[in-house]
Amino acid sequence: MKDFAFESHAQRVLFGAGSLSRVGDELAAMGAERALVLSTPGQRGLAGRVMALLGRRAVGAFTRATMHVPIEIAREARAEARRLGADCTVAIGGGSTTGLAKAISLQDGLPILAIPTTYAGSEMTPIYGITEDGLKKTGRDLRVLPRAVIYDPELTFGLPARISVTSGINAIAHAAEGLYAKEGNPVMDLLAVEGIDALGRALPVLQSSPDASNVPMSASIVAARTDALYGAWLCGTVLGHVGMALHHKLCHTLGGTFNLPHAETHTVVLPHSLAYNAAAAPSAMARIARALRASSAPQAVFDLAKHSGAPVALRDIGMRGDDLDRACDIALQNRYPNPRALEPLAIRRMLQDAYDGVRPD
Repeated sequence: MKDFAFESHAQRVLFGAGSLSRVGDELAAMGAERALVLSTPGQRGLAGRVMALLGRRAVGAFTRATMHVPIEIAREARAEARRLGADCTVAIGGGSTTGLAKAISLQDGLPILAIPTTYAGSEMTPIYGITEDGLKKTGRDLRVLPRAVIYDPELTFGLPARISVTSGINAIAHAAEGLYAKEGNPVMDLLAVEGIDALGRALPVLQSSPDASNVPMSASIVAARTDALYGAWLCGTVLGHVGMALHHKLCHTLGGTFNLPHAETHTVVLPHSLAYNAAAAPSAMARIARALRASSAPQAVFDLAKHSGAPVALRDIGMRGDDLDRACDIALQNRYPNPRALEPLAIRRMLQDAYDGVRPD
């Protein structure tokens, strides 16, 4: 066994169906009294539901969280929190909403109670990202790690099947890169394999899940929703404890600079980044493949996306072929540690394969 260092993060996690009803108790346990509730425009209804549950502890809502956290939106949200005298934020939604809460916390130090409705995993990490002048800048700071997290599988019942799959593959990416991360350790390896395994069980079932939360759910769908959220928690924990590699650098570049959708970008790129690193990280690839009940990790991820109707080509999610050279150049700046040396020509070919939607060898 290699030498390693492990540092745990202090967080309280509440997991279970119906646990949203305990949001007021969780806020009280944090010692907070004036919460600003955050959401995207499409989840204003959920924000209102949280405000009703919080009662007097909710001082207002900011419902304009946006993908990749544009600096302008972050500044507006910070100003609103100050105007209302908020002493915490409650972020309900996916990575965009949690990311906005982190942008507020980074500057003003407000503690976060996160309530995920997707499988993004951002709620378990001290990683933040803010997009300014077309570049997404990321960093790590324990001040932005949510103080508490409520995982309620019922909040994911209405997540469309395609979004469920792309969000789930996004989560798998966190654990997959954790298995060959420079800072990896046996504890995170165990969580990564268990997280990928849980998502590998859940996502094929969710391909046929209803797209509305008011539709009766079969026992198998309820179980799959629970497994997926459990897997996302574990994969997010891995992301929060170890560094990432080429895959995340590429996705930050494609998302922040070219405004590609976050989960879909991870879904398209992951098979190709795994193929790029396969020879340099054979043990990690074998673990990923076993967890996904397949013989090839890159092909298993590609096939999972394709068979679910999720995108498998960058050209299908808004990328222009003329921008691939620029994307490659940006991705090679401020390089992340990676098992295989970063070879410009090979990475450019990998981006071309991802753009064309080629199944990895």
